[in-house]
Amino acid sequence: MILELDCGNSFIKWRVLSDESGALVAEGVVDSDEALVASLRSADKLSLAKCRLVSVRTEEETNLLIGFLRREFGISVVRATPAREMSGVKNGYDDYERLGLDRWLAMLGGFHLANGPCVVLDFGTAVTADFIAADGEHLGGFICPGMPLMRNQLRTHTRKIRYGDLAAERALTSRAPGRNTVEAVERGCSLMLRGFVLTQLEMARSYWGESFSIFVTGGDAELVSDVAPGARVVSDLVFVGLAMACPLS
Repeated sequence: MILELDCGNSFIKWRVLSDESGALVAEGVVDSDEALVASLRSADKLSLAKCRLVSVRTEEETNLLIGFLRREFGISVVRATPAREMSGVKNGYDDYERLGLDRWLAMLGGFHLANGPCVVLDFGTAVTADFIAADGEHLGGFICPGMPLMRNQLRTHTRKIRYGDLAAERALTSRAPGRNTVEAVERGCSLMLRGFVLTQLEMARSYWGESFSIFVTGGDAELVSDVAPGARVVSDLVFVGLAMACPLS
């Protein structure tokens, strides 16, 4: 079985695939290396043989995780690395190694699925947008704070803004003007994300008219998916690109 890992700044998203068919066997999200190992050990009938991963963590943190996996499961680990060009996509950054690997893999996956120009929108701790032309040229992108960063900044720097996650979830059941602080903050941040999406669509239309695909991924994708009715919500888009960047024979 193949273990796939997307190691973000806050969480590790994992899934296990059948080595023969590529079918999904198990998946989850954890907040530490130890929790990852515990989850894998508690899952039924997992026989891990190989691992591929992408990480935006520091080199030291990533190497510690790789060593942990090798000791605990005795598996080989292949790690995604930056590239100037891969699978028909040309990295558009002036210094290609500075482009976040999660963004790079999501672009590979999006372009592969679109088979044409596309916009990849990722809604995680940060929000990113990337534009890939029909010839695979990465035209560049944008980064802004996601919902977690926006709400945490307001909570940190505004003394009277204090509320829990359950209150935040309830506040987002409507987009009407807020009648208390939690509603005002959560709905305001949500509207900022929705405005961001509309701006990206406007820019994409200036490039390609209506002939482009939109991919939405990340934990908060559902907050904005209705802004672009034709968008494809692909929760595992980074994993699509990871398989392309790190094929395992």
